Amino acid sequence: MAAGDMGGAAGVGARCRIDIDDEGFHSWRLTAQNGRTVAVGATAYPDYGECLRAFQRLCAGSEGLPGGVQHAADSNGWVWRLRGADGQPVAVSSRAYERHSTCQTAYDRFRALLSEIGAAETSAHPTEDASEGVEVR
Repeated sequence: MAAGDMGGAAGVGARCRIDIDDEGFHSWRLTAQNGRTVAVGATAYPDYGECLRAFQRLCAGSEGLPGGVQHAADSNGWVWRLRGADGQPVAVSSRAYERHSTCQTAYDRFRALLSEIGAAETSAHPTEDASEGVEVR
């Protein structure tokens, strides 16, 4: 199935894409209904299933996790990070933002989206090509 053919359900409209790097590690990225990347996972996993389960755990248990906006280390922009209970980053903004307020809005939207996904039943249907990702309902 082509990536463009996968639709979101229940109004969430987001998709978890699992990407594979040159070394065979898997990482997730969350794309909005319009195709823009909302967030990327901060950890790469050696196994597709482990990466997908990490995303599903994040969606189910994101409330109360610390995070926020900070100055980007390599530019004059702003980035956001969501940290796990251990303090390590679990999700990060996909890009640096020029304005603090725009970055804060993007972070707030990501948190709301995680809450929506966590509240809805999260199901994944792996495709034949793992790089195409899975549908998030």
